[in-house]
Amino acid sequence: MSISNITVFRPSVLTLIGIPGLETVQCWIGIPFCVMYLIAMIGNSLLLIIIRSECSLHEPMYIFVGMLGVTDIALATTIMPKMLGIFWFRVPDIYFDSCLLQMWLIHTFQGIESGILLAMALDRYVAICYPLRHAAIVTHRLVTQIGAVITLRAAFLVAPCLILIKFRFQFYHTTIISHCYCEHMAIVKMAAENIRVNKIYGLFVAFTVAGFDLTFITLSYAQIFITVFRLPQKEARLKAFNTCIAHMCVFLQFYLLAFFSFFTHRFGAHVPPYIHILFSSLYLLVPPFFNPLVYGAKTKQIRIHVAKLFSS
Repeated sequence: MSISNITVFRPSVLTLIGIPGLETVQCWIGIPFCVMYLIAMIGNSLLLIIIRSECSLHEPMYIFVGMLGVTDIALATTIMPKMLGIFWFRVPDIYFDSCLLQMWLIHTFQGIESGILLAMALDRYVAICYPLRHAAIVTHRLVTQIGAVITLRAAFLVAPCLILIKFRFQFYHTTIISHCYCEHMAIVKMAAENIRVNKIYGLFVAFTVAGFDLTFITLSYAQIFITVFRLPQKEARLKAFNTCIAHMCVFLQFYLLAFFSFFTHRFGAHVPPYIHILFSSLYLLVPPFFNPLVYGAKTKQIRIHVAKLFSS
């Protein structure tokens, strides 16, 4: 690595400083983060065990919940070990290629999670609006194909972000990332070259994935509400609406945190850096922590099998 007065040529090692401005209390911040991570791992693992072992839960809705659980475990595990290493053990260094890999995994899993939420919304739309045809339309084969398409879409859309950084940039202003994980724009902003293409493509991916998914999720739930409110019996309306509550809670918390993190990062010039980094970290940790709690509390079938598991 050769270093000039103002730039670094292709650094092999980067430094993640954690949460700027809160370095002295990072060891304490790591405690609730670690607790959330452990609850996320236990909760999602428990969901997967129950869905896998109970034949009555081998239905599309619960299979999608299982896919969401796997994604949540993978996403949380991608960031937490390194984050706790920074907070507790003062190990801030990370290899450049490892940082790019972490960035690709984080944004890929985010795209997969968004796609699964869309699939769940469409599944509820078919189940409520076309109940007699649901089993014929949403088959196990279709669920498998949807899972494959969601995964490939996220992986291939995010891959150019990694390639553009790896092969376009040679000189960097610094090797220090003011973050506690490797985020796309945090890496791009270190470059001492024109970053316009990277910024445009990053926005393209964000709006392609989130814009497409959010639009069809909103349309699906709008049609669901219209159908539910047309049902003649109050009990039928409550039962239909009850099947969507858990999905709506997960959907709202995921996208509200996503948009807050996205817009403060790009347009919140007056927002203190530690606020942005705390919220962007919570954006990655809250869904894995929150989702199993919501599905365990709001989904009757899962709640019953959880009770059976602990009572036995």
